[in-house]
Amino acid sequence: MRYKHCIPLLLLIALLSSCNMGANQSSLADTSKTDGHPSWIMQGNIYEVNVRQYTPEGTFQAFAKHLDRLKEMGVQTLWFMPVNPISKVDRKGSLGSYYAVSDYVTVNPEFGNMDDWKSLVKEAHAKGFKIVIDWVPSHTGADHHWLTEHPDFYVRDSATGKAISLYDWTDTRKLNYHNPGTVDSMLSAMKFWIRETDIDGFRCDVAGEVLDSFWVKCIPELRKMKNIFMLAEGDKPILHTDGFDASYTWNDFNMIKLIAAGKRKASDFDSTIAKTDSSFPANALRMFFTSNHDENSWNKADFETTPGASHAPFAVLTQTMKRSIPLIYSGQEEPILRAVKFFDKDTMAFSKFERAGFYKKLLELRKTNPALSANASFARLTTGAEDKIYGYARQSDKHKIVVLLNLSNSPQTFSVQDGLLSGEATEIFTDKKEKMEPGKSFSLGAWGYLVYRY
Repeated sequence: MRYKHCIPLLLLIALLSSCNMGANQSSLADTSKTDGHPSWIMQGNIYEVNVRQYTPEGTFQAFAKHLDRLKEMGVQTLWFMPVNPISKVDRKGSLGSYYAVSDYVTVNPEFGNMDDWKSLVKEAHAKGFKIVIDWVPSHTGADHHWLTEHPDFYVRDSATGKAISLYDWTDTRKLNYHNPGTVDSMLSAMKFWIRETDIDGFRCDVAGEVLDSFWVKCIPELRKMKNIFMLAEGDKPILHTDGFDASYTWNDFNMIKLIAAGKRKASDFDSTIAKTDSSFPANALRMFFTSNHDENSWNKADFETTPGASHAPFAVLTQTMKRSIPLIYSGQEEPILRAVKFFDKDTMAFSKFERAGFYKKLLELRKTNPALSANASFARLTTGAEDKIYGYARQSDKHKIVVLLNLSNSPQTFSVQDGLLSGEATEIFTDKKEKMEPGKSFSLGAWGYLVYRY
């Protein structure tokens, strides 16, 4: 969560898997792991659902009508922004922020009831989706019942004794994780959603604002129930030590914006990769994105940060980069080219789906080609035009993907000398087969892209 004018925070993300759980049992158990992560996420993807704005009704039942369309596009994991009720005290706007939770174990009545939610999860699972919910552990809304029932659960101002807010989030109150009661109550609430609704994981809001000791205790306890996926909204390496599968690539996203604006060279993206390689655990997964609910509402992503034709090559990068678990935000497939309101009703209009075919090609490639598994190898390609062209290869055993991106607003002609260019490959967007060999010449228009599969 990030409101306008607040200080940028550490962020996180989440996902999951299916295994038997008492009264609620997933039909397809999956307890397997790869590099310590649920195996299904390694070639997976995430689609963020903004229920309030997705349909005129803004309900679970109305969103369910989009499941078949999203399945056809290749979406695997649905991340729902918080489904909990919203506090009314100090509420922002007419409907308030999703992230000002008034009760951790009930459903926002604007979206429907608990049976509606369970029905949506069950239907999504039957269609092959995984379900992750947004979880807000660092603070509650300003009228959460804990404020009166357990006032010691909160961090309080030393002078006034009042529960404090984080930053300019005046509709929230900060929780105190030095209190064992807070820890146990929060863990119990998270277990509720796995046990009662069979979700597959959590995207944890501003995870870095919560004590590391909580995650070290919490995540193993949750995984005793199910092989869940844990996404942290944050970019601290220690979050992976805490037990999270994936974290946000804020450094990479900031570089994407600079390159798209012509302020940095394509080759400067290497520095973001080097930073991750040098500071994050080797098995850390990273969520790459060109937009999300915060970036869209407050910073005009992607319609101004990667505008027009420049969107496509950066979207390809997020889908094919090393360690990547790529994100698509609600409406990017349309595309919705405006900032969606955060605290009021502002329905997205779906009709054209101009990018759906583009995303479908990439999501299908991720699903079917092990070279795009998050842990597949990565090698940069030499083009002689590194300031404009970003080229690389991903490989897993005999499977290989070659990606060539023109990250500039001018046409480029170049050749690739690397031995990784060999044999016959198929370009995924044109289905054209080409003989690949060192020294092969390529031409790309402004913001052009080529993706070859072997």
